[in-house]
Amino acid sequence: MQRQISVNLGNILLSLSEIMDIANPSIAQHQQRTAFIALEITKNSAVDPEIMENIFTASLLHDIGAISIEEKIAVHNFETENYNLHCIRGELLLEQTPLFKKISKIVRHHHRNWKDWNDSIDTPDVFASQVILLSDYIERLIDRNKYILHQNKDIIEKVTGLKNTVVHERIIDSFIETSKREEFWLDLVSPRLYPVLLHNGPYRNVEIDLKGIALIAEVYKGIIDFKSAFTATHTTGVSASAEILSKLFGLTELEINLMKIAGNLHDIGKLIIPNNILEKPDKLTKEELAVIRCHTYYSYYVINTIGGLQHIAEWAAYHHEKLDGNGYPFHCKAEEIDTGARIMTVADIFTAISEDRPYRAAMNKEEVYKTIKDMSNKKLLDSKIVDLLFDNYDIVNIYAREKQSAAKDFYENRFLKVLEQTKQ
Repeated sequence: MQRQISVNLGNILLSLSEIMDIANPSIAQHQQRTAFIALEITKNSAVDPEIMENIFTASLLHDIGAISIEEKIAVHNFETENYNLHCIRGELLLEQTPLFKKISKIVRHHHRNWKDWNDSIDTPDVFASQVILLSDYIERLIDRNKYILHQNKDIIEKVTGLKNTVVHERIIDSFIETSKREEFWLDLVSPRLYPVLLHNGPYRNVEIDLKGIALIAEVYKGIIDFKSAFTATHTTGVSASAEILSKLFGLTELEINLMKIAGNLHDIGKLIIPNNILEKPDKLTKEELAVIRCHTYYSYYVINTIGGLQHIAEWAAYHHEKLDGNGYPFHCKAEEIDTGARIMTVADIFTAISEDRPYRAAMNKEEVYKTIKDMSNKKLLDSKIVDLLFDNYDIVNIYAREKQSAAKDFYENRFLKVLEQTKQ
């Protein structure tokens, strides 16, 4: 394995942004399209490169606080009266890491109308928030069942009506100038928008190291877990368990750090699963189980589009594979599942059955032991890793619970309080 890991910043932002929007055709590419519009408006506004970078990043992550599919669709379709909720949640999630702290206020205010600002449009955060507000609005106006050049004039007319009430006239004028090119509209709805943004965006030559990747994965850990109260600390527990098991197994420091990242991203595919399935208190139907089974496919799909993270993609996405080839969704055989993926599988099962779920209570130590040992005896799990877990059960359990306790505190005392803020 290589000693140094780095990825293109634009690549990782575009890939992780995409997972938020692939759950439903009505919102497909929403954040990427918004980023494209914002980028084109900004290019036509002669701003500093740093402001352009912040606008691009905030555009790709502007709906990060709309953490369920149901909420995301409602926001996209103008079917919610409470836009503040996902804005405040987005700010809270982003401000936790230095990499995104500088854009957290932009995301917080991307639905704030111009008439409600007391600051100058030349204030960077005000300008950026206004650009994203307009870009987001334009993207949501697009009828996905109608040819774009048959509707662009109507969109421009509606946008013009926002001048100096919802959006500052300077930004409206920049958009109108940009919108004169058919190329702009055709690029906007192109299925090739991802490579357009990757190669023409502000991060095409910017690399981030393992530390930066880990910080981004931490942000997405919160988005994944906070979809449901029943999974509010699950990813934290899996990542912590995988980390400590990797150390006990004797993996290198680099491999251990990669395992932590893989743990934080292992369930990213669940962002496309409706909450009415995730939180169902009864046994899932055959059809619902089929939907659940796609989540690891999408975990692999998204992570694997980030150049340089192949190991993380496999370790994250193979956590429901079994050594006999009857796992899902890839049905890998034992020889196709390496040590990292085997550790992740045990870490995920250990964490999941130790937690309360809508359909059952958490298992105690004896029940956990019996369940996992039965799977090991049937040669579904790696017996060496299972033995490693139970030979060091208290070490693994205490470390995972400490990490989960901190995550639970943040979720209950800060994240859930956001709803109260929006009512004030």
